[in-house]
Amino acid sequence: MNKRNAKADLPEGADSPLNAAVAGRDRSTLDMVEDAVRHNQTVLAYQPVMQAMAPHGTAFYEGYIRVLDPTGRVIPAREFMHVVEDKEIGREMDCLALQHGLKALEKYPQVRLSVNMSARSIGYRRWQKVLDRFLNRDASLAERLVLEITEASAMAAPELVTDFMSRMQQHGIAFALDNFGASTTAIGHFRQFFFDAVKIDGQFVRGIHASHDNQAVVRALIGIAKQFDMFVVAESVESQADAEFLVENGVDCLQGYLFGAPSVTPPWIEEMKRQEAG
Repeated sequence: MNKRNAKADLPEGADSPLNAAVAGRDRSTLDMVEDAVRHNQTVLAYQPVMQAMAPHGTAFYEGYIRVLDPTGRVIPAREFMHVVEDKEIGREMDCLALQHGLKALEKYPQVRLSVNMSARSIGYRRWQKVLDRFLNRDASLAERLVLEITEASAMAAPELVTDFMSRMQQHGIAFALDNFGASTTAIGHFRQFFFDAVKIDGQFVRGIHASHDNQAVVRALIGIAKQFDMFVVAESVESQADAEFLVENGVDCLQGYLFGAPSVTPPWIEEMKRQEAG
């Protein structure tokens, strides 16, 4: 009798302990996020986006959605977003990010803020209701709101995104294409978009002063953006040498740990205190 291993009849990886562990972890993460949303345990963490040229002030802040675990520990988006992105709870997260962001704009009229959303949330009724509720109270909030959509998300449904952007920009809302360069954007579609800004993906920015390949890629991305009159932001700027290269090559704004990590305490509060003291 041939003692063939019965596992050979199973699809590759079907009984893998690693696959089972990953699936179990994802279920646990999803449960944690759902509990956090149910109990209103979400916040925004804010990171400054700095002007590349004088006076080198803060151009705006990006608000990243965070969830709190049962102990109150802040959970970064990288630990849960990949699990919720294609589920309805992901749409709920987009609603909460927008709601937190609009509350901040309402409370601090000197602040301009960007929040992330997925193209999957376009047409999601609750998201639109959140926006309408705040703009009905103060229509000027739209002029200080930037919505960031990733390149991959935008390219998944370009016609839907362009129609949505056209309607939102009538209110004064600006749009940024996030992770620019990380996906393959068809130039034909790119010309149809109405993005006000692009944010160059961090994989090309980190260590750019020493990488000729990344320098070539970033110069090309800047050239494309400038051709379409788009504002250029470099993400993940972590060293002064990288910042200097990016400024010399035409980047308009810089964002990254060199200027500050995301913080659940709004950084503009300290800036306001310093201005008042000065």
